[in-house]
Amino acid sequence: MRRPRPQDRLESSRKITRRGLILAAGQLGVMGVLGFRMRYMQVDQADEFRLLAEENRVNIRLIPPARGEIFDRNGRILARNEQTYRIVMVREDAGDVDAVIARLSRLVELDPDELEKAMTEMKRSAPFLPITLADRVAWEDISRVAVNAPALPGVTPEVGFSRVYPLAADLAHVVGYVGPVSDYDLNRIEDPDQLLRIPRFQIGKVGIEAKMESQLRGKAGARRLEVNATGRVMRELSRREGLEGANLQLTIDHRLQNYVQARLGEDSASAVVIDCETGDLLALASSPSFDPNLFVSGISVADYKGLTENPYRPLAAKSVQGAYPPGSTFKMVTALAALESGLIKPDDTQYCPGYLEVSDRRFHCWKRGGHGHVDLEQSLRESCDVYYYELALEIGIERISEMARRLGIGVRHDIPLSAVAQGLAPTKAWKQQVRGEDWLIGDSVNSAIGQGFVLASPMQLAVMTARIATGRAVSPRIIKSIDAVEQPSGAGASLGLNENNLRQVRKAMFQVSNNRRGTAYSNRIAEDTMRMAGKTGTSQVRNITAAERARGVSSNDQLPWDRRDHALFVDFAPYDAPRIAVAVVVEHGGGGSTTAAPIARDVTLQALYGDDPPLSAYPSKDRGRIRAQQERLRELRPPEDVNGKSRA
Repeated sequence: MRRPRPQDRLESSRKITRRGLILAAGQLGVMGVLGFRMRYMQVDQADEFRLLAEENRVNIRLIPPARGEIFDRNGRILARNEQTYRIVMVREDAGDVDAVIARLSRLVELDPDELEKAMTEMKRSAPFLPITLADRVAWEDISRVAVNAPALPGVTPEVGFSRVYPLAADLAHVVGYVGPVSDYDLNRIEDPDQLLRIPRFQIGKVGIEAKMESQLRGKAGARRLEVNATGRVMRELSRREGLEGANLQLTIDHRLQNYVQARLGEDSASAVVIDCETGDLLALASSPSFDPNLFVSGISVADYKGLTENPYRPLAAKSVQGAYPPGSTFKMVTALAALESGLIKPDDTQYCPGYLEVSDRRFHCWKRGGHGHVDLEQSLRESCDVYYYELALEIGIERISEMARRLGIGVRHDIPLSAVAQGLAPTKAWKQQVRGEDWLIGDSVNSAIGQGFVLASPMQLAVMTARIATGRAVSPRIIKSIDAVEQPSGAGASLGLNENNLRQVRKAMFQVSNNRRGTAYSNRIAEDTMRMAGKTGTSQVRNITAAERARGVSSNDQLPWDRRDHALFVDFAPYDAPRIAVAVVVEHGGGGSTTAAPIARDVTLQALYGDDPPLSAYPSKDRGRIRAQQERLRELRPPEDVNGKSRA
């Protein structure tokens, strides 16, 4: 073998050195790029990557606050929170949702309808929001889920709260109810709270629950959870408790409310009891009622259909939402308008032949043969219509409507209940603006007796009566306190009406109930210190033709229920020192003196005595019936514990 020459060795050495330099340079370049990249990621982008890593490891979940509770004026709980157990799933933590649910269903029985609803919610909701798979589950089911947690990523057993209404139907129209948040709820709220985006989070739907939602809901808390790669919660890193909702105390007396609701029975009716001194609404009843507990987790189709198809409209809060022609209960408004105008005196008389001819039209009195010559007191005592037709011609609709609004009719009172009716105290301008028609003299005549365009809710009639009784602008109040902070009274300032005129109207109302010729004499209060002043009312819901009058007007019991007259009665008591005012409306109940007045008298006595009144407070002819009635209604009262406090 030939030995390499020195020249060859030198050339080979130069080539190795050159390659080494190139390789070293390449390595240095790669190292430089890697170093630069590492610096960029570790220094320049450190905060961003740290945040990404933290978010991947830590979940933040809202803690729904405890909803504020609702009490009556005596501390009886009307809406409370009940602890319940539920199973929730977070989609982004679960991975294969179908597989996890399949494993869960082998441990816990899942309702197919509820599961379908949950899957729909899961598709519509953000992946980090917990979705309820099963609600109100037993503790045994919760235990099984907890034990098998490693095999159920994203699934968590939780303790929650659900709303309960212990008095059920008694306060349904006042307190209302809560239900799961809907798309409609979210669309009508500007910048909704993040709590509302939690599927099935409950908010107020109607009544106090809805109108006081922001105070009752409270503020959400939050917790930071460390989760592993499968989504299983490893530990709770921190917790910030939410702020509980405010507790509300209402002016309602639950025992009186229960009595009124039971006394109305199954009639389509409503009744309001208001404190004349403070404006506190002591009872606000609508019948028939419903159980608000049915709505909390979602009412069934069959139950909801039964409520909506009932002709007596159990879902309607008639006491504040209903707007009815007030009939003869409006005559005090017309009388005061006339007295305040100075155009009549209390002893001025009008002749009633049983009708009044106005613009070639005959307006009839309820008494076909007429009342003869009557003054103010007689006109109210015997409810003569013609007397008020004549007053309307003298003073006009503007004075009548102005007095109506002064007494609370045609005014939307500011109380936190759903769809509070404004009623209507019509004027010439109103008719032209709304109907595009001129006001007619006949419109004034009709309005004077609470017919035609005039509308009032039972609550407005109670307010009107309280204002007549006191001479003050009594305003209804239903929130007594918020977190023990007393709310402003509704006592009101003076109406500025002439006291002599008010006294004349009150005296006439007293005669209605206590004079043998009064339309409500048979439903008087026998106890001297509790005597009431009242007014009957019957409002037509149909037109009576001339042909029908000629052959004889059909009695209410000959007509279909929905064509019968509404029955009304208003009163205040005691007459000498008014404490309460009452209004009762029985839809299609017939005559006010025969249907509404007995209810109002019983409610008035119950409110004055605070319990079943003695039988001596009733006329002797009624005492046997009243005794049996008291025994029957007593069985419907909420039970009391030994300390006298109500128990659920």
